[in-house]
Amino acid sequence: MPSDATPDPYADPLKFGQRVQILRERRGMTRTQLAGLIGVSPHTLKKIENAQTNAPGLEMVMRIAEALRVRDLADLTGQPDMHVDLFTGPGHPRLAAVKAAVDTFPLTLSVEPPPVAHLEARLHAAWKARHQAPNHREVIGRLLPDLLRDAQALVRHADSSAERRAAQALLAQTYSLSQFFIAYQPDSSLLWRVAERGMIAAQESEDPHTIGVAAWLLAQAHRDSGPRHFDAADAVNLEAVRYLEPVLPDASDDVLAIAGALEFELGYTAARRRETGTAWRHWDRANDMAGRLAADYYHPITSFSQAIMGAHAVTVAVELHQGGESVRQAARADEVTIPSRPRRARHRIEEARGYQLDGQPDVAIATLEKAYRAAPETIKYNGYARSIILEEAESKQVSRRRRASELAVEIGILAA
Repeated sequence: MPSDATPDPYADPLKFGQRVQILRERRGMTRTQLAGLIGVSPHTLKKIENAQTNAPGLEMVMRIAEALRVRDLADLTGQPDMHVDLFTGPGHPRLAAVKAAVDTFPLTLSVEPPPVAHLEARLHAAWKARHQAPNHREVIGRLLPDLLRDAQALVRHADSSAERRAAQALLAQTYSLSQFFIAYQPDSSLLWRVAERGMIAAQESEDPHTIGVAAWLLAQAHRDSGPRHFDAADAVNLEAVRYLEPVLPDASDDVLAIAGALEFELGYTAARRRETGTAWRHWDRANDMAGRLAADYYHPITSFSQAIMGAHAVTVAVELHQGGESVRQAARADEVTIPSRPRRARHRIEEARGYQLDGQPDVAIATLEKAYRAAPETIKYNGYARSIILEEAESKQVSRRRRASELAVEIGILAA
């Protein structure tokens, strides 16, 4: 690197203050502007940047990170072991009640379980609401505490091994629904408890479809924990694929769909590793499985279907940082309507990432506006969306900055 080049804070072990200055200058911010955002004088900020004062406390570090839109605290501190995702969404108002229901383990049989058919119908209605409601976390967050209580009671009251297996399948499904609610919220330990308990209940059920769904969600929990956990995600995925493989020739649509979803997840993780050939090879295999499903089939949990494969292609291209390819795939995917509102919003977010990579920030913001109209709670809790919006809210282009700022206010990450 030339001696007069700006040091790279992502590569060199610089002091905290130097990193603050470099990241501030990259954002095009003056020292006075940043000082105003974090509530100190420009003189104090200068002393921080020049290491003329003691290292700031955690509260000040977090304020600086937020003002500079740092995605990972390690990027600011220079300490790789200080990995903190700063774009985890805020806690949902119903998170505390769901957490209490997950953590409650009544040891008596005082809770009378509902009939199996009744719980099945309630879970079916909850999944349907999850796909159709724009504020789906609010809807399923309201339902989950009672569903968890009743599913646990059903397992405790089971009289025979067959009844217990059926009850465990319903409990596993309830944990799956819980994981959709908890994802991207500030309680990673709760997410892990739910993912692991769901896998245990699924194994107890001995039902291939239930096991496949639990493995799909557990693999995502591993992968979303960061690159160091990608191997664990692959191990869970591969084990589930091998487990389902013998039953696929005569499998139901649901089992075939979860096998296809697992195959795509292998491609998604490969894309996160920038393994282009492997990523597209798994996408091709998943696409073949989708082709065996009816054109109007839609998996009730994973959204796997023929319709979703275009959206999955956009995701692979984006994770491979192929901006042009992601835009081309987005144009093809838009020919098909995704029935699920949150999944449709997630697809719009992936499209926005592609447009951002391709140097089309105005289209990216317009696409995020579509995501917001489809499912406000999806975009509110999605780190990628929040990152793009916050970045463009500081754009030097006035109309783009205004649109991004208005959207940021709508989803609650900037004050009105």
